Amino acid sequence: MTVPYAQVLDWIERFTVTVAENREYLTQLDSAIGDADHGINIDRGMKAAHGKLEGLEGEDIGGLLKTVGMTLVSTVGGAAGPLYGTLFLQMGTATAGKSELEPEDWAAALDAAVNGVQMRGKAEIGDKTMIDALIPARDAFRSALADGASFPEALSKSAEAAEEGMRATIPLVARKGRASYLGQRSAGHQDPGATSSQLLIKTAAETWPGEG
Repeated sequence: MTVPYAQVLDWIERFTVTVAENREYLTQLDSAIGDADHGINIDRGMKAAHGKLEGLEGEDIGGLLKTVGMTLVSTVGGAAGPLYGTLFLQMGTATAGKSELEPEDWAAALDAAVNGVQMRGKAEIGDKTMIDALIPARDAFRSALADGASFPEALSKSAEAAEEGMRATIPLVARKGRASYLGQRSAGHQDPGATSSQLLIKTAAETWPGEG
């Protein structure tokens, strides 16, 4: 099974809708340990990115993802713009010129996304950031493929791992970003960046079921 350009576009569209539906929830999470703008910022950025996609020509998945990334960098304030922008830009670089994604292409895209976000934000697992959802998602996807899972099965495992990683941020003390200023008071709250990252991975798993 492969994921064609149209389904990658569908993933971006569905993520845009999912972010809009969860805007208040993400902002509520951010109000506890951040600037109370994560949901608002991601929603604005994805809507702006979605608006740019209608004018794209051809079926270059890399170009599609880079357009999303560049739009997020230019329209989203705070930490979310540079981090999510980098995520999509790196995914776009990893998939440049492709009109469909093989499982290994998506594994490479996830790897590039994680590396880009880590380079930009300097975060590691346990720092209470989006990395806490993204690294488990990447590792679970690649592990599932190595065990012989189909593309949809591996996506499902990836989404489950992202959710576990997201929930694992609740007891953590933040070591990066605005939340780190709170010290011990940041414990007991789910990280908003890990939450939006989990939504991104979950939406891919739900959009690309295909045939096992």
